[in-house]
Amino acid sequence: MVMSQVSAVEPPPSKYDRLLARAKKVPPAATLVVYPCDESSLRGALETAEEGIIVPILVGPAVRISAVAREHRLDIDQIDIVDADHAEAAAAKAVQLVHEGKGELLMKGSLHTDELMRAVTSSGTGLRTSRRISHVFVVDVPTHPEALFITDAAINIFPDLEAKRDIIQNAIDLFTLVGLGAPRVAILSAVETVTTKIPSTIEAAALCKMADRGQITGGLLDGPLAFDNAIDVEAAKIKGIKSQVAGRAQILVVPDLEAGNMLAKNLIFLAKADSAGLVLGARVPIILTSRADSVRSRMASCAAAVLCADARRRAAAIPAV
Repeated sequence: MVMSQVSAVEPPPSKYDRLLARAKKVPPAATLVVYPCDESSLRGALETAEEGIIVPILVGPAVRISAVAREHRLDIDQIDIVDADHAEAAAAKAVQLVHEGKGELLMKGSLHTDELMRAVTSSGTGLRTSRRISHVFVVDVPTHPEALFITDAAINIFPDLEAKRDIIQNAIDLFTLVGLGAPRVAILSAVETVTTKIPSTIEAAALCKMADRGQITGGLLDGPLAFDNAIDVEAAKIKGIKSQVAGRAQILVVPDLEAGNMLAKNLIFLAKADSAGLVLGARVPIILTSRADSVRSRMASCAAAVLCADARRRAAAIPAV
């Protein structure tokens, strides 16, 4: 009798469930899905649309997209398609449509990431802003109480101090725009003390001072911190670290792309974490998906992007004082 009562109790909603619930409360965003020419990218866009999170506009070879839809019994009769001959043409067309105000988000289909990002970063026609473009993983680790934002593990290979300032600001802005408040930001290294032998510790200290001087805003920074004492309260206590961030970090800033990519993939494959991902710093958020992504991960990426788009929408509607 006791066992049946326990089994009837529903598990608490995951971090992604809460994110999706927030996204469903705001208007869906017009999303330019670039080159959705395989089942996973097309299905992901359509299923997210069915949840009321995005309004997809498919950009790519219409004949091929229609063939994929027929083969996998996907209904695209009510979905707009903008014809483009090949992957690079689709990326360029999608960027053009953003400039024309036809889309609030970009979503990667089955083209390579570098094909999409070349169009986004083009000096003449791209979507660059004054901010450095960077990537954020939003990772839902089942055994950890909060989602972890990991940056940058996909775009900037060896960022310098100025690039890291933008990388951190992009992540803080995302955290805030999705409705999570002001984040605790840990700047990771191998150790928690500053030493000339490990350059990332010096950069971490400089970034914290930049935050003190208002060059990074909206979050509480600390670093250098090793991974254990960034996310585990007991590990921080053992090391005698007195900090509002240590042991409770929500954003993890890695020294370089290699470290970030390894960290994210370790969590995904060993800790069975789900990962969503966004590229920030361009004129619109960019949803980067992988064929290995689960449906929930794809939807979470879209949800985060839609919440960003809605926050921008509302900010634009507020008249300047």
